Amino acid sequence: MRIVIAGGHGQIALRLERLLAARGDEVAGIIRKAEQADDLREAGAEPVVLDLESASVDEVAERLRGADAAVFAAGAGPGSGVARKETVDKAAAILFADAAVEAGVQRFVVVSSMGADPRHEGDEVFDAYLRAKGEADAYVRGLNALDWTILRPGQLTDDAGTGLVRLEAHTGRGPIPRDDVAAVLAELVDTPATAGLTLELISGPAPVPVAVKSVAGN
Repeated sequence: MRIVIAGGHGQIALRLERLLAARGDEVAGIIRKAEQADDLREAGAEPVVLDLESASVDEVAERLRGADAAVFAAGAGPGSGVARKETVDKAAAILFADAAVEAGVQRFVVVSSMGADPRHEGDEVFDAYLRAKGEADAYVRGLNALDWTILRPGQLTDDAGTGLVRLEAHTGRGPIPRDDVAAVLAELVDTPATAGLTLELISGPAPVPVAVKSVAGN
């Protein structure tokens, strides 16, 4: 498969790129800064320099043409303010989804956040983040041209992955190593029977392939 990842230099994305490249997939990661390119090459991915905050749908679609799947793993990141939650976590996600439709890429996986909700209340930056993610998720769910799956991990950690997770429509809150999020994403990309599902993810009892198979087709 050829898979294009938005936010290609993110912590989860770099892990995902390594996994996909190791299993023989062709991977491209969209990055904002040219100096990040070597890290992607080291992970086995082709770097594509493109700023999703200023690019047009046509420009992004051009990078997506010929892909079998697209993964939105971009984020404004810690330390960013409310404005960038809107321009990255919401607007860039919507742009990437529209570009996938234009490019004819049906399989579309979103890295969202547990608690994402367009009606989430509050004035803090994290409240704005959850609203932005919720609005982006709602937009993607409305695109019939995409075979979308939305993944909402719990509290992200840098602990070594265990390969054991709980993946359900509603898991309740809990931690999840970024390693295991990447492993689940790799499995989801390859499991189109999970299309149309919004899934929460925390550490749990099931091996990743078993957890994904158990929700596929639901």
